[in-house]
Amino acid sequence: MVGICRWLLLLSISLRVWSVPIDRKTDDQEAPPPQEEKGEENVDTGLYYDRYLREVIEVLETDPHFREKLQTANTEDIKNGRLSKELDLVGHHVRTRLDELKRQEVSRLRMLLKAKLDSTNMQSVQMDHVSLLKQFEHLDPHNQNTFEAKDLELLIAAATKDLENYDAERHEEFKRYEMLKEHERREYLKSLDQEKREREERRIEELREKHRQHPKVNAPGSVDQLREVWEETDGLDPQEFNPKTFFKLHDTNGDGVLDEQELEALFTKELEKVYDPKNEEDDMMEMEEERLRMREHVMKNVDLNRDRLVSLDEFLRSTEKKEFNNAIVYFLIFFPCCIWFEVELRDKEVELSRRAETLRQEQELLRERGKALEAQKREYQQAVLEMSRQKEQQAEHRPPPSGPNGELQFPQEIQKLDGLPSPVTQCNASHCMHLLADVTGG
Repeated sequence: MVGICRWLLLLSISLRVWSVPIDRKTDDQEAPPPQEEKGEENVDTGLYYDRYLREVIEVLETDPHFREKLQTANTEDIKNGRLSKELDLVGHHVRTRLDELKRQEVSRLRMLLKAKLDSTNMQSVQMDHVSLLKQFEHLDPHNQNTFEAKDLELLIAAATKDLENYDAERHEEFKRYEMLKEHERREYLKSLDQEKREREERRIEELREKHRQHPKVNAPGSVDQLREVWEETDGLDPQEFNPKTFFKLHDTNGDGVLDEQELEALFTKELEKVYDPKNEEDDMMEMEEERLRMREHVMKNVDLNRDRLVSLDEFLRSTEKKEFNNAIVYFLIFFPCCIWFEVELRDKEVELSRRAETLRQEQELLRERGKALEAQKREYQQAVLEMSRQKEQQAEHRPPPSGPNGELQFPQEIQKLDGLPSPVTQCNASHCMHLLADVTGG
């Protein structure tokens, strides 16, 4: 992550590339031909409105007037909203594109809100979009169609606040990761019998000890650390170390400052002494946390105006301090040995136990509800079968239909067999009596 002002308005898209250490050959071999520059790789700020922020700045930078003001603005001009007033002077096509971007962002936020309501079974609730959009601080919710100076001011303010908390959130996320990893390890050990558990504990301790056995790690920003980069990465004579030349070599985008990524690139050699992705005992998540700690260590001692950038003057001043030349002990992270880690881990385990109990109760409740629904389903099925039986019984006891004079009527298919007329189709009471008299002679 680069400096705040560069994250706020991304003063130059080129600031957002991952810095790559310079590799120089120490022998007299002919240098290989220069390679074509690779496309710039944008670094995600981690903000939920990261894409919106980037697109707004990219559009603003297409306006010559605003781009000029952007290049000459300082951190205070950006933070206090003075730069936002320049929005009124940008071209019509720029304003049109900004309006479109805002409408797209508002639409995206509405979809997020709808998805949230759907997931909480509140689909039937009438949404007040203006009130709900107020929870998003990076735009003006009262004007959802056009991008105004207030939108730019709010976007800057939100990014300033969020990015200032970015490192702290990364530390907390890593701490949660370490505690969960340790919790899972202990739970796994509990599941083993004594012999297997002792064997696994020995194996884990051997891996930890192997991880501890690494070359000396120089304090970040010390003369020993920078000289090592000067010699092994830059391929220069350590006896000819020059801070000013070193600064210019590693200001890879040539903007006159070392941003946070350019600084973190300086620690690669130190981190490679401790972490190898091929080794089981080396955790790459821990490596990235260590990189962040190293950068913060340097920034604390070098960044005098706290703008999250190191200027040439600040860098040269830091090399004149006594601490720069004196060996400083730098401790790498190793969470399982920390007392506070054990305390927080116990608290975390209590929290996990409570959550597990809550989930167990919810699961039991769902199981009971499932049984009730299954019983209700069987009752419905039984009721349907009973209704079918009653209909069949009623159909069996129903008398056959009769004509207007009381004669019986039969279906047409009985009256006609193979196309021939039936000998008897109708029979009334008087006709039957005459037939009976003829037969008996009376």
